[in-house]
Amino acid sequence: MPEQAKVALVTCREFAGLDAYDAVLVPRLASLAIAAKAVVWDDPAVSWDQYDLSIVRSTWDYAGRRDEFLEWARSVPRLANPAPVLEWNTDKHYLADLEKRGVPVVATTWLEPGQGLRARGLHTRMPALGDFVLKPAVAAGSIGAGRYSANDSYGRGQAIAHALRLLDAGQSVMLQRYLPSVDTKGETSMVFLDGQFAYAVRKDAMLTGPVSSERLYQAETLQGGYEPSPDELQVGTSALAGAMAALGNPLRPFLYARADVVQGDDGEPVLLELELTEPSLFPELAPGGIDRVCRAIAGRLSPV
Repeated sequence: MPEQAKVALVTCREFAGLDAYDAVLVPRLASLAIAAKAVVWDDPAVSWDQYDLSIVRSTWDYAGRRDEFLEWARSVPRLANPAPVLEWNTDKHYLADLEKRGVPVVATTWLEPGQGLRARGLHTRMPALGDFVLKPAVAAGSIGAGRYSANDSYGRGQAIAHALRLLDAGQSVMLQRYLPSVDTKGETSMVFLDGQFAYAVRKDAMLTGPVSSERLYQAETLQGGYEPSPDELQVGTSALAGAMAALGNPLRPFLYARADVVQGDDGEPVLLELELTEPSLFPELAPGGIDRVCRAIAGRLSPV
């Protein structure tokens, strides 16, 4: 590791001062002789060569500029996770890829712009009963996602209008039945560092109604120090292995990853998302979490 390493914690203009979960890393990294600072990804004045490592963190505006974001990622010489990972992971079709590789994922119906779907075709693809979720395949967090009820015509009408807006804008749409366990048990978020499970937290439900374009970031209710079940951990581990295989088994594992798992109707855990791009890692909520994240970063500054 360089005597005084320089690390860019990459963010966007709206969060130029870093998200709170990332800001707590800076003083601990300083104690490891690592100077970390927030750097906006699309700032034209930045010379990325000056950093020994650049780590994508809160680049939550990438969804509407994905091509530009990926072009930027390909230009950064020492990026974790690197551009091929970001390209694969910023389009949620990766879930279909993981499912083909045997990972249990939340059942998803894909609605594509090229299918020529209009109101009647969308109506027939939606569940007959219960709640369901619609969201674009390219989105950061829950931006552009909405929860609807299939039990009344008004809710279905809202959902159809939402899907048509996305499809007419050339966006692929994900349709997923809303699993009741999210309300009763929440989600398990498992953080992996350098390919190894580090810690987990529990998250309460976030989607409570139709889509809103007004929020870039939604607050979450979190419980730290959670111990995932063996079955939950197996789903997260298999998702990580599937992603590595999909990307040609790169020489080094992902610096960071977060596998979000929920309970399916049969009581078995299924993967909701595998976040390899800009997931919140919640290090201060887990015992030793800050130290684990910082030591993983320090390790990445050493040669392979």
